[in-house]
Amino acid sequence: MQARALTGRSRDEALTALRRSGQGGPPIDVLVIGGGVTGAGVALDAATRGLTTVVVEAQDWAAGTSQASTKLVHGGLRYLQMLDFKLVQEALTERGLLLRTLAPHLVKPMPFLIPLEHRVWQRAYYGAGVTIYDLLASLIPGRRALPTHQHATRTRLHEEFPDLKDTSAIGAVKYWDATVDDARLVTTLVRTAHTYGAYAASRTQVTRIVKDEEGRVVGAVLNDLEHGEEIEARANQVISCTGVWTDTMSDLADTDGGLNVLASKGIHLVIPRDRIRGESGLFLQTEKSVLFFIPWSRYWILGTTDTPWELDRKHPVATETDIQYVLDHANEVLTTHLTREDVVGWYAGLRPLLQPGTKKGTDSAKVSREHTVASPVPGLTIVGGGKLTTYRVMAKDAVDFALGEQARELPSITDQIPLIGAVGEAAMRRRMPALRERYGWSEQMTDHLLHRYGSLVEELVDLIVEDPSLARPLEHEPAYLRAEIAYACISEGALHLEDIMMRRTRLVYESPRRGLDAVPEIAAIAEQWLGWGDDRLAEEIEHYSRAAQAELAAAQESTDEAAAAARAQAPGITPMLELDAQIGARRG
Repeated sequence: MQARALTGRSRDEALTALRRSGQGGPPIDVLVIGGGVTGAGVALDAATRGLTTVVVEAQDWAAGTSQASTKLVHGGLRYLQMLDFKLVQEALTERGLLLRTLAPHLVKPMPFLIPLEHRVWQRAYYGAGVTIYDLLASLIPGRRALPTHQHATRTRLHEEFPDLKDTSAIGAVKYWDATVDDARLVTTLVRTAHTYGAYAASRTQVTRIVKDEEGRVVGAVLNDLEHGEEIEARANQVISCTGVWTDTMSDLADTDGGLNVLASKGIHLVIPRDRIRGESGLFLQTEKSVLFFIPWSRYWILGTTDTPWELDRKHPVATETDIQYVLDHANEVLTTHLTREDVVGWYAGLRPLLQPGTKKGTDSAKVSREHTVASPVPGLTIVGGGKLTTYRVMAKDAVDFALGEQARELPSITDQIPLIGAVGEAAMRRRMPALRERYGWSEQMTDHLLHRYGSLVEELVDLIVEDPSLARPLEHEPAYLRAEIAYACISEGALHLEDIMMRRTRLVYESPRRGLDAVPEIAAIAEQWLGWGDDRLAEEIEHYSRAAQAELAAAQESTDEAAAAARAQAPGITPMLELDAQIGARRG
């Protein structure tokens, strides 16, 4: 199918569909709340079953947890320690689907090394673990997606990761997983869902869940944060995929039922590739979490931490203490010494940790150790927990649960639906040498484009034909083309400068000073393609600059409380409405 663009017009169409449903028109079949990877997956699942679907997100697509993951598509190697073979095989199945069929342009194989310090028991222990990992992957029908594991001697380990201290390991086990740009995956999922008929509206916040006289959920009240309009919509089923806001959705429905979800903060650092010599990723365990060294384009991603977070869920922040913790643990195993000056960027995100058991009175279906689907009241389905890799299974389970017996008549088919950009990627790859010659692009640039767009590179070329200046790299960030900024505006649903800086590109942490040097050029391109005037242009630059400065200030603080206070000095350009007082008043 021809990929459909996410635009201002498509957003207006979504709001119109919501408005119409609440004004006597037919109700929406499925209203999806939350535009992270789970909500985007639910929207695609529901739309491809032939259901009228609208997905809404209070901020930008992937603006929560889904923009701040470890960027891995993996089988969950640590679950083998718990002997949860079913969960690991489920994740490995999804990994294989993404690599082979659903998103081979976005998801890329990556080798990882597990250094060994004990020659006998540790090699046997980890070797047995990854052997089972590979065997479970081999049970999946079809061509194997990744190579099997290997054992590496100390010499081989040093060749693949020269900057690992010789005293740290006597060898390694090498296994394979995959990486993905998480926010890009989400945007692609939303566009794919839209291509199959789903309506999509970002910057649209649910402020109330609507029930009928019998207590069944029949819709929601929403606020268009771009224009301040309140809309009441009707839906046959409401599915909440709100991550760390899961409890808030239960509160809006005036129910004590639902899922218990706690927020845990994880931070990651971005380090230039030339500061650490190594070709493979590295997997280590610390006393509090795991430590990954992940090759990421021109950088390394180092992380992560795992600490409780009870402050502003919209803006989790990395502190100086967090950053130094990761640096210290990295320096324990490296021959090179990383300092604060080596940190190009960083990001912080919240994991929605599902707590054991659901709240009293909840009709629930325990689906796996990772995620649970529950119905605190009829008409409302809530999915909690989970991880990026298994988003499709979570979506299938949520829609199945919401539909009940109807799911047998309309089974999920998302295992057969490639995401936009996947079909034709191989042919586009063969065209790249000619495009390199025509536009003077480097091989690194064409690899970058294929990895981000797949066969949709053709749409960027169409833009360049219309405006040849778009073939040029950005002046201050030459890893990105000017065409990519224009494309984000007219096809990928970017409404604001921060959407472009933080999620359509990753310049917020791939560039020093949160990408501020590139802002004038990027904002000027956005102004042209989004039709901003001078006042709007100045406002967008001011908002992003203030947010970037607030993030920089927060990272100088040593405590979460001080860092959160520094970040709070720059509210978003369309801040979410505070609902706590409203919830309290209804319950009081």
